[in-house]
Amino acid sequence: MRGRPTSTSGLHDTSAVSLDCATAFQMIALDCIASIKAQHSSACAGDAEAVHQIRVAITRLRAAVAFFAPIVVDAEWLRLKKEIAWLNGSLGATRDSDVLVEYARRKRYRGWAAHNIKQVDQRQTRDHRRLVRCLRTVRTRRLISAIADWIRQGGWLARCKRNKEAEALQVYCARELNRWHERLIRRGRHLKALGESRRHRLRIRVKRFRYMLEALTETVALQSRGELHHLHRPAKRMQRALGDLRDLKRFAGLASRSPRAENGKRSKVSPPGYRHRREELLGAAIASYRELKHARAC
Repeated sequence: MRGRPTSTSGLHDTSAVSLDCATAFQMIALDCIASIKAQHSSACAGDAEAVHQIRVAITRLRAAVAFFAPIVVDAEWLRLKKEIAWLNGSLGATRDSDVLVEYARRKRYRGWAAHNIKQVDQRQTRDHRRLVRCLRTVRTRRLISAIADWIRQGGWLARCKRNKEAEALQVYCARELNRWHERLIRRGRHLKALGESRRHRLRIRVKRFRYMLEALTETVALQSRGELHHLHRPAKRMQRALGDLRDLKRFAGLASRSPRAENGKRSKVSPPGYRHRREELLGAAIASYRELKHARAC
């Protein structure tokens, strides 16, 4: 399927035919809010997967706003965006701690991380407690409620209704997917030589691209997953490889904080097999980028 153009004219759900951009955005965004609410109790109970799913839902929401930005972005969203960043800060710190603990407990890394495991566990406990306090605040409850209200009846919606020449959903999505795809290809050039910050921004972009492909096929049913498989598969692989590369590098950073061992020597500078695994992940990201480059969006 690589390199094969995908038609946007064939819809696989008759209900999608009557959708406009505003309704499509509402469906995707409200699905994100439902996911946040569904995971809230488990996240407050310390469930690492629930914390991860809330972060995914927030990223999906922000991706949807970015995708439909000309239609939905208004002054209210800019205010909500700042509040979301506040919540996402605690979620991100907790998720990073969970990942560090998971790495430290892997069989191949246990010995290397032995001097730091207590510190990492304490950090995880502290971050989870801070997140629970954050999730249980009135501020968070009001934020989720305000986002839902904005999605359902924000000022952006009234503006859409006044616009009698609204663009067809299929045409809009085809153009935006092509634009996002082309931007990813430009930003991913020389991936191997990219610095850490630019590689991180690229990872965020490819993650949002992947999530919008999923939303347009699953939530809105604009197209089938099979039609966009040639885009979704390399985007997902590239995002995961870049994410694993970032997590591995953060884990290796524990060496700089490692106390001296009993014999007076510091632990190994890098985790076992670090260099090989780093090159393996970077190679996987580059291969996925090349596959994504040769695929066509719409």
